[in-house]
Amino acid sequence: MEEFAEYLTGIDNPEHRERMEGIFRWVSGKFPNLESRIAWNQPMFTDHGTFIIGFSAAKAHMSVAPERAGIERFAEEIKKAGYDHTKELVRIKWASPVDFSLLEKMIGFNIEDKADCTTFWR
Repeated sequence: MEEFAEYLTGIDNPEHRERMEGIFRWVSGKFPNLESRIAWNQPMFTDHGTFIIGFSAAKAHMSVAPERAGIERFAEEIKKAGYDHTKELVRIKWASPVDFSLLEKMIGFNIEDKADCTTFWR
């Protein structure tokens, strides 16, 4: 989690900072083989050098970026969870609960789908 310390200190709202830190801890605990790093000023988790999922904090929401394939694969579940999304990211409002089951599915999908991937992005 040291990799994310500087990023977290840059989040002014202590509740938002705590929530992001909790999600990072959850991902690290659930998927201990993933590597944590900051790239493009975004906290992310990688597997064998390939991107798995990234996060970022905005004023009204946190963003979760599982790449376009992850968005497309789980579009209906993202909608059912009450989240807004674009082609590249899911927006979870700070007041909304985090659907950890959905997050786990997106991460698991990317790990499996990119098992043989030799590039950072798909």
